[in-house]
Amino acid sequence: MNVRRSVAALAISAALCATAAATAPAAFADAGKRPEGLYGTKDPKFDGVWRQSLALLAQDAVGVKPAKSAIDWLAGQQCADGGFAAYRADTGKACDPKKGEFTDATSAAMQALAAVGGRSAAVEKGVGWLKRSQNEDGGWGMNPGGTSDANSTSAAVGALAATGLDPAEVAAAASGKTPYDALLGLQLDCSAKAGQRGAFAYTSGKGKPAANDLATVSAALATRGSGFAFAPVGKDDGKSPEPLACEGKGGADDRTPEDASEAALAYLSTTMSGNGMHLKSATPGAAKAQPDFGATADAIMALAAGQHSAAAARPLQWLQGKDSGATAWAKDDPGALAKLVLAAHAAGGDPRHFGDADLVEQLNATGPKPVEKQDAKDDGGGGTGSVWWIVGSCAVAGVGIGFLLSGRKRQQL
Repeated sequence: MNVRRSVAALAISAALCATAAATAPAAFADAGKRPEGLYGTKDPKFDGVWRQSLALLAQDAVGVKPAKSAIDWLAGQQCADGGFAAYRADTGKACDPKKGEFTDATSAAMQALAAVGGRSAAVEKGVGWLKRSQNEDGGWGMNPGGTSDANSTSAAVGALAATGLDPAEVAAAASGKTPYDALLGLQLDCSAKAGQRGAFAYTSGKGKPAANDLATVSAALATRGSGFAFAPVGKDDGKSPEPLACEGKGGADDRTPEDASEAALAYLSTTMSGNGMHLKSATPGAAKAQPDFGATADAIMALAAGQHSAAAARPLQWLQGKDSGATAWAKDDPGALAKLVLAAHAAGGDPRHFGDADLVEQLNATGPKPVEKQDAKDDGGGGTGSVWWIVGSCAVAGVGIGFLLSGRKRQQL
């Protein structure tokens, strides 16, 4: 099922971590001026850690070694307890563990730092934070103690997988429930309308759960035990994803995580086919729904990780088309560029020839110049090494603190 590089033992002393924190890069100074090591020039207030993490993951996935200053910036954003805020302007100021730290930011940072290597102490602290923040239903909310939602839980699953842990074995202490218990409880089953079966709701709540595309692309990846970056699986037998089986049993207790992922992918494939091979988003005030490039990229990753290369190729072809508007959407935006790079790479495409665009070159240009040559990744003291994993699915996610917050506001139902 999973094919991932082995992850070295997490064993760097706390003293090294303290040293890294003490030498963290300076805070964001003047508006419009990029802090040393940070990708992008827009205000990082809402998505600094998220976009930095995606950029590092995308570079690593295509064999580009990020600049040390970029890795230092991300590691320097970590709070003392191991969590991450969306962005810390003053890294010398203590974080607010209840409101200022986010599951999504922490999970993305853990995946990136595990991938680039050399930050095992930071990764170990981050994993500890995730374990302490797990809810009794097995999932995670956006903030510690918040109601579990599909996006945050999926991001946390990706972080666990990236650091060599089996998400199925990370259970809440009191209940024994795992992230998969929480996710399967959010999937619309056979009691839902036929067109929504297999989709995921954002969170449980009053009234009937509603299909949410952002939650579905995230959960489709997570229920395979994967994160944002994985080695391309190549061609498969060309079979379409299997819809939710509704003959006889259809409850969450009767589905495996892989079954749940297949049903989610079937829902996404059908939805994209009906929309001209992409997902749409309804922005408040807009006359009509617009293409959601980020969610479509996530869906491509999910399909590729689920070993449905033919189904992934069609929306990828649409994204690469000159009339889609994807490259214009991603221009100068490291988080958006990284999403397109990861999607193309996962589906077996070439992000250096994405239509007429070289996405890798564009991404590199948004931050510090990468290292010329990719060297072995080892911090000399139990580093995590580069992590590539396949679990047969994809996603999340697709929603940065920037993408995520705006997406959730418009799609929470």
